[in-house]
Amino acid sequence: MTATALPEAPPGSPSRPGSAVRRAAPALLVFAAVRLLGVAVLAVWAQAVGKSAHKLLSGRWDSLWYQRIAEHGYGYTLHLPGGRVHSDLAFFPLLPWLEHSLAALTPLSTADAGLAVSWLASLAAAWGIFAVGDRLHGRRTGILLVALWAVLPTGVVQSMAYTESLFTALAAWALYAVLTGRWVWAGTLAALAGLTRPVGAAVVAAVWAAAALALYRDRAAWRSDRWMLPGVVLAPLGWLGYVAWVGVRTGSPTGYPDVQAGWGNGFDGGAAFARFVGRQLSAPPFVSGIALLAAVALLLWLFLRGVRQGQPLPLPAYTAAVLALALTGAGYFGSKPRLLMPAFPLLLPLALALARLRPRRSALVLTVVALASAGYGALWLNGSGPP
Repeated sequence: MTATALPEAPPGSPSRPGSAVRRAAPALLVFAAVRLLGVAVLAVWAQAVGKSAHKLLSGRWDSLWYQRIAEHGYGYTLHLPGGRVHSDLAFFPLLPWLEHSLAALTPLSTADAGLAVSWLASLAAAWGIFAVGDRLHGRRTGILLVALWAVLPTGVVQSMAYTESLFTALAAWALYAVLTGRWVWAGTLAALAGLTRPVGAAVVAAVWAAAALALYRDRAAWRSDRWMLPGVVLAPLGWLGYVAWVGVRTGSPTGYPDVQAGWGNGFDGGAAFARFVGRQLSAPPFVSGIALLAAVALLLWLFLRGVRQGQPLPLPAYTAAVLALALTGAGYFGSKPRLLMPAFPLLLPLALALARLRPRRSALVLTVVALASAGYGALWLNGSGPP
């Protein structure tokens, strides 16, 4: 089976907000339980080694850059030895805007506002992921899809003042809007996703792919659905707007790619990633290199499996773009698992496989993985952690 456009009817799709909340409640409770477990294990681990779990979640790495933008606006540049230049223009503005607004309206500090935004966004992401899974394959699959996203090894990032939760929430609901024919909502959410991360282009790809297929099947589709064209036009405005603004700010049409290059980022077709894997395979024991190749093979298998299972076209279009942008980037390798987190449609084949098991067995599998994920997250943040 190949990828299709849009399912004609969802297995379950409550029309009233109250019934929609009740339908999604088990998925949200499972997600909250997994994330609370992860934070609790992190807190215990951090205390044991003399660190602050609060600081690990809200005040390190990229979180500090977002807080600085929220408090002072853009304009900070860090010059490093060796000629590298780190400019805050590399960071898209939606999260710091929300941090600034929440801190201004409440007694929360900017750091705590960032945590609040991330935690609320993670619940919104879980709900959006459930809505997609529920529409395509029913309530049980939707719940399991959320659970799998929650127990990812890097799932602790969902509780950090990072953009992954916010972006995934916007992407998931944009995909749901496309699946349900809500073009203006899809375009608006895609535009907001484009103000959150560079990979917002993947959400634009999903909206445009769905519109292109609709037009392929019926050239007059944009006439019969008058909201399609506005949604298509809205979708790229956030991403294009910020990139254009950086170009004006730097006085160069290649301003944003230049800023990224200062951080050692950019897109090289996967050359840097290939060199990194090659170094891991160049000397014994070769375990790291083999594991990396196996991980990439698993990602590609899950993608192709999803296509064969008939995922509607917006999902593989979105997933392919996220995969391509993450794996062909020239940035720090340790950030790639985090960059892949928004690609939740990759988990649909696994959710369907778990749905075929007895509930007790699937619950046991997820419990074991959740415990392992919580332990890994605590170890990771107390060690090198995400860049």
